[in-house]
Amino acid sequence: MKIHLIGLGKMGSNLALNLKDHGHEVIGYDPSEQVRKTISETGIVVKNSIDELLKNTNKDRTIVWLLVPNQYVDDVINQVKPYLKPNDIIVDGGNSNFNLSLKRYESLLLEQIDFVDVGTSGGTFGARNGACLMIGGTKENFEYLEKVYKDISVPNGYGYMGSPASGHFTKMVHNGIEYGMMQAIGEGFDLLENSNFKNLDYKKIAQVWNNGSIIESALIGYIESAFDKDSHLDEIEGRIDDSGEGMWMIEEALKAKVSLPVITQSLFSRYKSKDEDKFGEKVVAAMRKEFGGHAVYKKK
Repeated sequence: MKIHLIGLGKMGSNLALNLKDHGHEVIGYDPSEQVRKTISETGIVVKNSIDELLKNTNKDRTIVWLLVPNQYVDDVINQVKPYLKPNDIIVDGGNSNFNLSLKRYESLLLEQIDFVDVGTSGGTFGARNGACLMIGGTKENFEYLEKVYKDISVPNGYGYMGSPASGHFTKMVHNGIEYGMMQAIGEGFDLLENSNFKNLDYKKIAQVWNNGSIIESALIGYIESAFDKDSHLDEIEGRIDDSGEGMWMIEEALKAKVSLPVITQSLFSRYKSKDEDKFGEKVVAAMRKEFGGHAVYKKK
């Protein structure tokens, strides 16, 4: 299938290569000239503008796949709409607020343009080698694109969540759970760091935990990788950015009167990490860098 991919950063570039490996025709665009140059060297066809990307798409059903930050989605949609015709599909594969995804679906429906929300998990490694996809939208559009989802996912790693915006809603919940799990891992290593047992080998601990233990997980694997590169995380600060999903989830929990104490506290810990430099926060920051390429703050 022919995919017009907008957003060729860490996730987009890896997804483009994944699609290409599975025989799909990928044509990409990114506003950064340097990013376009870098991805074009991998063999992906890259265009220098949205006009070049979409100007000759009148015959077939056009698929425009977005991997851009939530705050830019509406701007990009407004730029691509003039090139689209009825039954064309915009896929938002980024971390968008599900409330906005629902509004986008309803607005585009008035213009007979289909909108699909795809919650994408697995980090950059997953985007390249097999992602986990939570898909919302109409059942017809899910079935139309199902082969693409299957091709770029790990086995059993994609599914139809339901009506429009349900994909991004489910991904929001997923990310909130991720916050809590990462916080627990960070706090565990914080206690190890402050115990009477000195010179503990954190890489070895993570390696052991990630082979047969109850807490074996991708996250433990990521922190093992981080400790392999920096055995005591001395090169980074314990500042953890918040990309928004945890706050959205807590807002929804308040509306629904659902108690989320672990996830709420994990979000507050991220806010607090900007004021204090603790080892547990370093662990969480290092995990985020390993799986998603998220920024860490280097020691000065």
